[in-house]
Amino acid sequence: MSAYQRRRYYRPRTCRFCADSELAIDYKKVDLLRQFIFEDGKIRPRRQTGTCAKHQRALAKAIKRSRHLALLPFVGESLR
Repeated sequence: MSAYQRRRYYRPRTCRFCADSELAIDYKKVDLLRQFIFEDGKIRPRRQTGTCAKHQRALAKAIKRSRHLALLPFVGESLR
C-alpha cells in the first residue's frame, strides 16, 4: 500500500462543552482557551479539538475577544 492509499482511523470525539453543561466558554478563562490554540497562537480546528460547530464558533469568538483585551497573545513566543 502506498502512502496515498493509507487509511486513517479516527476515534469519534464528543464535544467537551456539550457533555458537561457546567463548563462554560468565557473570554476571561485564559487557561481553558489556551488548550484550544497552537503554540504559535493559531486557533486549533474542530477535527483536532473535537468540539461541535456551535461551540467552535463560541471558542473562536472568545479567543479573539481575549486577544483584543491582551489576555492572550496574537502570536506565540517563538514568533516574537
